[in-house]
Amino acid sequence: MPSLVRPAVPHYVPPPVTRENLEYADLAILDFAKISTAEGRTELTAQLRDAMKTHGFFYIVNHGLSQADNDRMFDIIDVAFSGVPEEEKSNYFADIKHGGSYQGYKPREYLIIDGGVRDQFEHYNVNHDVTRKQHPLAVRPLIPEIEAFAKFNHLQVLYPLLRLFAMGLELPEDTFVNMHNFDAVGESYVRMMKYYPRSAEDELKTKQVWLKGHTDIGTVTILWSQPVAALQVLMPDGKWRYVRHIENALVVNSGDAMEFLSGGYYKPTIHRVVQPPEDQRNYGRLSLIYFAMTDDDIKLIPRVESPVLKKYGIQRRWSNDNEAPTMEAWRKGRTSTYGLVELKKKEDGTEESMVDGIPVKHYN
Repeated sequence: MPSLVRPAVPHYVPPPVTRENLEYADLAILDFAKISTAEGRTELTAQLRDAMKTHGFFYIVNHGLSQADNDRMFDIIDVAFSGVPEEEKSNYFADIKHGGSYQGYKPREYLIIDGGVRDQFEHYNVNHDVTRKQHPLAVRPLIPEIEAFAKFNHLQVLYPLLRLFAMGLELPEDTFVNMHNFDAVGESYVRMMKYYPRSAEDELKTKQVWLKGHTDIGTVTILWSQPVAALQVLMPDGKWRYVRHIENALVVNSGDAMEFLSGGYYKPTIHRVVQPPEDQRNYGRLSLIYFAMTDDDIKLIPRVESPVLKKYGIQRRWSNDNEAPTMEAWRKGRTSTYGLVELKKKEDGTEESMVDGIPVKHYN
């Protein structure tokens, strides 16, 4: 990120890594040091394609942001929660249910998890256009750094990844890049998130699940790895496995919009958040995420010109492309209903809601 004047803020000390023997997912590690050469991009394309055809999560290392910059961003996250009074946060609540937008704060106990238990996490979301909304007083001096961080994620991580996704479908490299204009109207955003410990009663009622298994709304999700072990991915064998923490690594997955655009070739990753292991249960869990979505006006239809899709076939979640949603319609529909509507239980054990006539599954 470019050099900026950095206001003094308290330093956040992350929790220690768990010592418990957990069952971790074996995830591919993409080395972005190879992204600058044609040979490297070919190798990374194959890695990405294999990862997306198995479990959908992968790591990125050597992405260009230093550990010191990473640490600084977690200092900033902590300010958004511990540095802003509760009464002030209420002035910046996101218009989730009616506006279908996460921009601003989502307060604790807003979503229904299971068994009548509400969530115990909050998040503060900043659009890639940081001028879209006003920010809390303590956060305002930090906005230039948050904007630089958003640009780094969008231009230096997302764009190279989107080129790899396109190459995997044998499409022109900028096919997906051209749908994710940084200056266009859209909802790509930085999410600062904090999970709080829950009561033993709530853990029992929810079977230790903090956030049900789900897929993400957009195209690509970029999670900055943190030490509290709670994120799990649903593996092809039907088992949930933990995502291991790697210092200064990115944990990346694709979402619904990428599935739509790729005609089902790139499956959205099913993941959830559960109670941390015993030696980490008394810590808060800070997360830093960049959620990428296409420009709002992009219609989420398959790239039928792809030679790969012509060979392997196209899977649509609707009967014809005229019924396909735009990115704006899909993210508003998902956002305004997630955790806020009654789910229909299915025979396979999943739960389901409908968005724009398309079934959205939740995994318990």
